[in-house]
Amino acid sequence: MQHMASGRARPLGRRPQAGAARAARAGASGSGEPHRRQRQRQQAQCETAENGLWQGAQQASLKCPSLLVSLAARRAALAALAAATALAAAAVPPPPPAAAVTAEQLFFLEAWRAVDKAYVDKQFNGQSWFRVKEDYLKRVPMSNRGQTYDAIRQLLASLGDPFTRFLEPERLAALRRGTAGSVTGVGVEITFGEPRKGGPPELAVVTPTPGGPAARAGVRAGDVIESIGGVPTAGMSLYEASDLLQGPEGTEVTLRVRSGGRASRDVTLQRQRVKITPVTYELCSGVAEAALPKGASAPGRLGYIRLATFNGNTAAASADAIEALRKEGVDGFVLDIRSNGGGLFPAGVAVARQWVDRGEVVLIADSQGVRDIYSADGNSLDAATPLAVLVNKGTASAAEVLAGALRDNGRATIVGGPTYGKGLIQTVVDLSDGSGLAVGIAPDIAIDDSLDESPEPGKLPPPGGDSVCRLLASDAAPRLFKK
Repeated sequence: MQHMASGRARPLGRRPQAGAARAARAGASGSGEPHRRQRQRQQAQCETAENGLWQGAQQASLKCPSLLVSLAARRAALAALAAATALAAAAVPPPPPAAAVTAEQLFFLEAWRAVDKAYVDKQFNGQSWFRVKEDYLKRVPMSNRGQTYDAIRQLLASLGDPFTRFLEPERLAALRRGTAGSVTGVGVEITFGEPRKGGPPELAVVTPTPGGPAARAGVRAGDVIESIGGVPTAGMSLYEASDLLQGPEGTEVTLRVRSGGRASRDVTLQRQRVKITPVTYELCSGVAEAALPKGASAPGRLGYIRLATFNGNTAAASADAIEALRKEGVDGFVLDIRSNGGGLFPAGVAVARQWVDRGEVVLIADSQGVRDIYSADGNSLDAATPLAVLVNKGTASAAEVLAGALRDNGRATIVGGPTYGKGLIQTVVDLSDGSGLAVGIAPDIAIDDSLDESPEPGKLPPPGGDSVCRLLASDAAPRLFKK
């Protein structure tokens, strides 16, 4: 039998070794030669039958009676083994069916895949991203969309990156409006003020939007916001404060505001759609010599440009400001990006190209090396007039990119305090239900955040053309340019 060749069966023809030995002894005596040849023929027939030639099995069995008995026993043993195997298999219960993936878990997986594909740190903060996914699907409740949103927030928090965050549908819509030129909020531009009694810097109003909710309620530039909706602002980032100030149109939020040395007061404001003005500018005349670039004589003229954010209108508005001030014959420019939390990265690159005529504007690198290079395009608006850039702790993201590009190309003097230090480019990924993810996709923007000039704390007024121009024309004017 062919299928037995792979087992342990011993060829049947090798059994009669003892009989063969006796025949050999008989042959040796001269009287058993015919019997020896007969036994050899029988042995060959038994071996042939054992190896599977069943056609001659019955004929061979006439001379080898033990053959059919042996083969029948083996076939019976095989049948018994097959029956025992089938019985054992029937006794083992089938594996439980795999649990069906719910719609909420599918939405969670959509967010997980977006991070897996786009996130810059492929070590995922030292985690096995696949195991994290499996763990969440097994133990984190996702019975409704609110629970799934919470699970996604926890997932992103495990990355240890405050800038990679979940955006609910309303927050994503507000972000889109902001980059397009409007937000739904109370109409204030905020910055970090001076610390109070050794504490963290306080949240201060740069300027209220004319005609906006805050301006109508009497909020003024320089006012300190102590709390937003009952949440103290001490130690709060500008991102966190902006999230609290914005919200659905028509909703209300209460600010606790302190003006000068007066007692704090609560101001309840109704959020509304507010148009963002990304760029303002002013000609500063009568500038003191200390604040002028080398070679200029007092009283001088400086062109002040305030960039509040980087949205879809910033680059064009910046170009208009540069051209208008150049026509005034200024001795230098002051580009104020204090408390500019960033915005659209391409807008930051476009503004940098307005000041740099040649060379590399931005290098983006990760652990594998340089990924992207953004170079000047040779179409600068002013690549020669002395330029000072004002920065502070609120200067972040695209604003840091701009400051770094101008500094590293030797185009500008950096003045002020340390910047936020974000140094990260993000992309926004839309999810299927209208929500989204802000995902960090490129770290280590090459920014040297050391300062060329660092005025004493409180030396520079809050951003704004009027206040800055007054300081520059006074005896207390700070040094803005290298001499």
